[in-house]
Amino acid sequence: MPHECFADEIAIDFPSVGGVVDRMRDAFLGEVVESDVHCADVLLSKREASDGLVVPVEVPIRTTCPECGGRGETWTEPCEGCCGTGASVFRHAVRVSVPAGVADGARFRFRVTSPDAAAVRVEVRVAIRSSADLP
Repeated sequence: MPHECFADEIAIDFPSVGGVVDRMRDAFLGEVVESDVHCADVLLSKREASDGLVVPVEVPIRTTCPECGGRGETWTEPCEGCCGTGASVFRHAVRVSVPAGVADGARFRFRVTSPDAAAVRVEVRVAIRSSADLP
């Protein structure tokens, strides 16, 4: 060990490195992990499905913890903001256009990208209520 007094500055042990490696693997190798897909279900009436509409969908975006900068700790204590993971999650509202005449069981797939976070795969699944389902 070079100098004990510099041990903390020299040891780089970021817990969030695992997420970076996963994103690099995805970008370079094109590996798709189904657990990385955010699924949202949209329940429509027959009229809404016939006419089409725009629906809001909240997508969780994982980014670097602003409190610890992704390290997962502040000095020797785990970061309270991210519970030591180095990551933070916020919800981003996306407006999805559902086309007129959409069928029951239709699926829309897209990615939500952010300059400060990894892209999130989103799958929106459409379900159409029957008139018997109405209150």
